Amino acid sequence: MGFNLYYNVHMSDDTKKAEYYIYVISDATGETAETVTLAALSQFKKKDVIISRTGHVRSDDHIRSLVKEAAEVRALVVHTLVSDRLRSTLKEEAHKYQLLTIDIIGPLLETLSLYLGKSPQAKPGLLHKIDDYYFRRIEAIDFTVKHDDGQNLRTMVDADIALLGVSRTTKTPLSIYLAKEGWKVANVPIVLDIPPPQELFFMDQRKIVGLIIDPDKLTHIRKARLRHLGQEMSSYGDLEYIAQELDYCKNMFRKNRWPFVSVTNRAVEEVAVDVIALTVGKDRRVE
Repeated sequence: MGFNLYYNVHMSDDTKKAEYYIYVISDATGETAETVTLAALSQFKKKDVIISRTGHVRSDDHIRSLVKEAAEVRALVVHTLVSDRLRSTLKEEAHKYQLLTIDIIGPLLETLSLYLGKSPQAKPGLLHKIDDYYFRRIEAIDFTVKHDDGQNLRTMVDADIALLGVSRTTKTPLSIYLAKEGWKVANVPIVLDIPPPQELFFMDQRKIVGLIIDPDKLTHIRKARLRHLGQEMSSYGDLEYIAQELDYCKNMFRKNRWPFVSVTNRAVEEVAVDVIALTVGKDRRVE
């Protein structure tokens, strides 16, 4: 098929020489209406059809202007308007010019309202918001995996949150949980007597949070890890060494004024609430 598509523009005199015209009007993006229209048109052999799609139509005056323009070329008007008021205005204006219209979403909203026993929210673009949130989460997970355990420090500045802590302080599980909520997270291991990476000081310091844990608890966790690996003899699971690591961490956090939270006997979800409150703000959500 060879349909010509125009987006949010007025058609020129040249484009007004086609045989058929379809005006797609929406108070969101108009993608749904356009997709349905193209699917239906694929069943016809007519190629001389121009489709003009206008999204984010939110006022009666805009509706009147578009319908008047559609009337100049005797266009078919296809629309997905969730607002009862806008649908009513479009219907009245189209009737005035005796234009054919197709309301794709109105009948479905009415039937769903009857079936569910609830009125629709009538908020434009909700589907697109869901899509945007989905892709934001995918992007956040990809970023977080690539910045796990001190990887790709050069691009860590783009993180929404940076987590610091010694080994086995749940940095990775916490990072993945936050990423699934839509936040891009980098986590950096802290090693005894080794300065933190300089890249940390080039990012917004309000994004950085340290993780601490009770020394006895961490000793138990690390010893279990060593047993699993068949390496029980190691300072990695030594209580005295672990206490030094954690003291080193706390001093570093205090010196750089990085807040820190305890992960001792706490669920990842619980710690995540504290981390979000300290960094992006507890009342903020991914948009």
